[in-house]
Amino acid sequence: MLKTRTRARIVTALLSVALLAQAPLAHAAIVETDALSAQTLIEQDRAKVQGFVERADVKTKLQAMGVARFLAKERVGAMSEEEVHALAERIDTLPAGGAMDTMDWILVALVALLILAVL
Repeated sequence: MLKTRTRARIVTALLSVALLAQAPLAHAAIVETDALSAQTLIEQDRAKVQGFVERADVKTKLQAMGVARFLAKERVGAMSEEEVHALAERIDTLPAGGAMDTMDWILVALVALLILAVL
């Protein structure tokens, strides 16, 4: 009886040590709300512009202007926060349903010029 109790204590101690060794250490820091929301907004704007560049009609127009698809994606990734935000705001004003007017094609041309300016 004494041996089984000793073994049980040893096994319990070993399991406890093994579980404690695997427990992740938590690290907490104060994060300002403004910084967090600004970063999220930038990521959303960049995703919106990337999605616009990935649209089939925009890809066709960019290729007609001589801009390769991978260059467009790289350029959007290299754009400043202000450029991305301005384009994302313009994309928000585009009509739903895929009908693009002259001003929308000017936006596509602007993106193409920004891409070609890097080359």
